[in-house]
Amino acid sequence: MTRKTARVQNVTHLKPEPPKRARAELEFDEPAVLGALFGQFDANLILLENRLSVYIAARGNRIQIEGSPDAVARAREVLKTMHQRLLQGHELDVGAVEALIAMSNEPTLEGIVTGDLGSPSVMIRTRKKVILPRSAMQIEYMKALAREDIIFALGPAGTGKTYVAVAQAVSQLMNGSVQRLILSRPAVEAGERLGFLPGDMKEKVDPYLRPLYDALYDCMPPEQVERRLANGEIEIAPIAFMRGRTLADAFVILDEAQNTTPAQMKMFLTRFGQNSRMVVCGDPKQVDIPGGVEHSGLADAVKRLEGVDGIAVTRFSVADVVRHPIVGRIVEAYEGKEA
Repeated sequence: MTRKTARVQNVTHLKPEPPKRARAELEFDEPAVLGALFGQFDANLILLENRLSVYIAARGNRIQIEGSPDAVARAREVLKTMHQRLLQGHELDVGAVEALIAMSNEPTLEGIVTGDLGSPSVMIRTRKKVILPRSAMQIEYMKALAREDIIFALGPAGTGKTYVAVAQAVSQLMNGSVQRLILSRPAVEAGERLGFLPGDMKEKVDPYLRPLYDALYDCMPPEQVERRLANGEIEIAPIAFMRGRTLADAFVILDEAQNTTPAQMKMFLTRFGQNSRMVVCGDPKQVDIPGGVEHSGLADAVKRLEGVDGIAVTRFSVADVVRHPIVGRIVEAYEGKEA
């Protein structure tokens, strides 16, 4: 019997190559803004390190960044844009830094990685502040607000749908483009039953309209808000008050539009008058009226009107949430569970 001999080949185990590292250095010539650039106790630099997984060393007016090539490139552009915004006199809070970090991950969007966002052509000036885009979709939204007649803004909470619309409305009221600012919401409880509220009509509906007041006071000095409310230049009212009117020379905003019926939405949209602009904001996944999404006037209107000349639809996603980062994770967790 012949014994077969097995041949054993020598196998060479290749060690995986270590990840490539990159290094970049920035030098800033204006020491007066370095404190705001770095943040209190270097909070802004630490935020960049945590979000982009880079190491940042600051010595005087020089910053050295080390990490993966892509992360280093993003951190470098974010720091340059932060510095440029400070030189232009813009505020730089944690939210702004978070927004720049998020937008740095959009290499296909013109002006994000190149640093042009530091002096964007897209911005909204109000009496109290300058509103800069805080997400890639907000850039498109701001462009639509300046260009189209009717804009539908759809997406989850925290994406700036209503806030940016109110800022644009205040800006146009200040420069005389429109004569009136009209803010409206359907008076629908979010799952609760509040019963009868005390007081006159204004006191009854104000709790439903509080978010609109908050955005308004953030864009205008309080005394101007009160004066314009008193003389009728600014009107805040439930959608039921819109029936039978023609809203001309006005910037009109409907918030929480997912809680309208198709009949209410048709009534509201047909109020549109000469030299007006209308913004309809809502989250199609947060419908509080009986029947849910199938009975929502927002979903019905978008299905009928998307693609019509003069009407724009902007869709925000979880990635566009500009509140605290945990809000985006909460929305994502809920939407994932529902899916």
